[in-house]
Amino acid sequence: MSNIYNDNDYKWIKEIMLYPQTLEKHLHYFKDTSRIKVPEDPIEKVIFQDRAKKAIRKIAQNKGHMLMIGKPGTGKSLLAGMFKHVLDRSLGDYIRPKESIAAYPGKDGNHVRFAYADPEKLDDYITKVKEEIETAKNSVEKFSLTEQISSVRKVKRFLLLAMCISAVAGVFFPPAFVFTGLTGIGAIFMFMQENNHKVQEKIHQEAQSGNSFSVKHISDMVPEVLYDPRKEANLMINISEPDSRSMKGGFRHDPYQSGNLQTPIHKRAYLGAHAKAPIIYIDELKTLIKTRYMSGLLEIMQNKEYILEGGKHTGSGAADRSENHLKADNIIIACCNHDTLRHLQEEGDGAFLSRIEDKGEIINMENAVPETAEHIKQVAQYIKQEIINLEKEFEDTWGKVIEKEGHEGVRTRSEKIFGRKLPVNYNLRVREFSRSAVEEIVKELRCRSADGKLSCILRPINGIIKTAELDAIVDNSKFVKPRHVRSALEEHLSLEGAISKEIIEHKKDLKKYIASMTDSIGYVVGLAVIRSSGSGRMFGQPLPIHCQINTGGSDVITAPGKIGDIAKAAAQNVRASIKKLMHGVNIPYAGYEMHIEYIQAHGGVEGDSASVAMDVGLISDYIQQPVSQKYGITGSLTGDIILAVGGVTEKVRSIMDTDLTMLGACVPWQNKYDIEPLLINMEFEYIQEQEVPGIRIFRTEGKEDPFDIFFCKTKYNAYRILMGLSREDVENRMTARSKRDIEFSRQVAGKHKGSPPAEQDI
Repeated sequence: MSNIYNDNDYKWIKEIMLYPQTLEKHLHYFKDTSRIKVPEDPIEKVIFQDRAKKAIRKIAQNKGHMLMIGKPGTGKSLLAGMFKHVLDRSLGDYIRPKESIAAYPGKDGNHVRFAYADPEKLDDYITKVKEEIETAKNSVEKFSLTEQISSVRKVKRFLLLAMCISAVAGVFFPPAFVFTGLTGIGAIFMFMQENNHKVQEKIHQEAQSGNSFSVKHISDMVPEVLYDPRKEANLMINISEPDSRSMKGGFRHDPYQSGNLQTPIHKRAYLGAHAKAPIIYIDELKTLIKTRYMSGLLEIMQNKEYILEGGKHTGSGAADRSENHLKADNIIIACCNHDTLRHLQEEGDGAFLSRIEDKGEIINMENAVPETAEHIKQVAQYIKQEIINLEKEFEDTWGKVIEKEGHEGVRTRSEKIFGRKLPVNYNLRVREFSRSAVEEIVKELRCRSADGKLSCILRPINGIIKTAELDAIVDNSKFVKPRHVRSALEEHLSLEGAISKEIIEHKKDLKKYIASMTDSIGYVVGLAVIRSSGSGRMFGQPLPIHCQINTGGSDVITAPGKIGDIAKAAAQNVRASIKKLMHGVNIPYAGYEMHIEYIQAHGGVEGDSASVAMDVGLISDYIQQPVSQKYGITGSLTGDIILAVGGVTEKVRSIMDTDLTMLGACVPWQNKYDIEPLLINMEFEYIQEQEVPGIRIFRTEGKEDPFDIFFCKTKYNAYRILMGLSREDVENRMTARSKRDIEFSRQVAGKHKGSPPAEQDI
């Protein structure tokens, strides 16, 4: 058989081994991040998203709309904030609202009108109106009969005094009692007159109190300022749950609806984002769809004005509405994921997308970017920015402690946090990243992507950078080193990562048990991957597979368990590949039942990356040749060719743990660049098994614990590594097995043909 590898193929593998040197050259301009400068332009602080940054500058120039589509953590929210910052510095003085919005009563109690006015003039007007109302209120004289009551009271007292004197005189001169009676009657009359005046005064005062209600009605007519640009100067409003009330505004409930105490409509009105902010940032369009506000938003984007309505079917405010329109010339900045995009494409035949494209741009955020020198520099810049942010956080948290107690106080208090003694010279300050530590971050971004690209999902990287910083601080290290980054990666496992770690621990014992209890025929170690939905990080794990081929006439393939459609199709493809091989070398073909079992894959299996592993397991069982359990394999089989699959870096990294006792892996030739990140800060060398090239990585210092990675173009390369057989050896043994099966089938058929007929039941 001719060698399918050419000289350039071997040269490419050796060029891959130069990757660590190439990466170091890209970062040659600094030894640590202290020499890295952060750009002043806020948009340039967002890395990787060049197309989105270019679009933001164009939109800031013409006040257009923008929709950013991408996975969480790619920088959508950060770009929106930078857009606001840039627009504020450039055109903020011109697009920021200058006029206040005032509300005043309309034609009846359920209608309101709005007016736009200069804030200072409006304040002067309202102040004057209130002063005039207060003057009118105070100008009403209070009704009083104090003087009349005082005069009557004086006469009453005089009569009472005369009555007393005449009564005393009557003892000595009886006719004086006549005068006593007359003065008593007069005193009683004056008493009644006094009470009559008091009653009249009270009645008139209560009647006069109605004038205050008249003043209240006048007060209810005073305009209400709903928006004052001097107090609400935000250029952009962030709406997390857009609906009619948060976007348009509305009318508050009135608890006093009777007894002449009701609140006038213009004092119950409030404004939403459309009327108050030039820029509206909708963080997740999915919430807008759930609240069913899409139609309202489309109408306002088209008309740039709207009528304020109560928006309730019953209750207070149901019939409230404005008589005139409110202005709504907004810039819409929105974000969504790809699942929401599919809904937007179907909703109204893509009406919202059409509105955006009419006066703006739809941006598909990059999930991964090529690993170029410029992008590597941006990674170093991003790390420096996070260091600066962490320094500010330290200042906010520990600044007062350092000021009052010094660093000794910080050390003492930190010991209570960590629960152990810290070095005497412990100093709570940020540490710069060494060049090799930056390389570890680049390595991690490469591992989270494929095809020689860097992952753009950066939010989870923030936590890794900060944790590595804290580890370096606790160690009192001068710089953040690679070991600090690797330790942070171990701590920052997502839910899927924690599950994957538990599965790997289980698979260690399972793999050892299978190897000790079987002859390794039909058993193969496949490689699987779990992707974290939150961080985008992938977690590899070994996937033990057992395959069997039994002679039979059904010619079927079964893969019991919870497997997806793609995995089922891959199994059918493997059967077709084996049948094609048999026909290609003129092997007599008998019907075969092929069984594939993913051992203890309780969560199910999906994808075609195990198809080459299935092929190796089936061929192993067919020719009764053991498969090395020290090597894992992954790849998508199409005919004889092994095609690229995803997550190769993490798949290989998952079995490099020395406790797993694995010695290597076979990966598709097209995935050769996915091995580059594994070479960072490691010792390695070129190897070759027969014609198959590979790289040997030493997992411990001193070139100990080698791990061999082979790059396979066809399934025959995998046979060579895993079973030690050439293509000719495999074909010859398959021919011999097929002939034995045909002869066996003939013997069985002959026995049945020559046997006496069975007795029939009557």
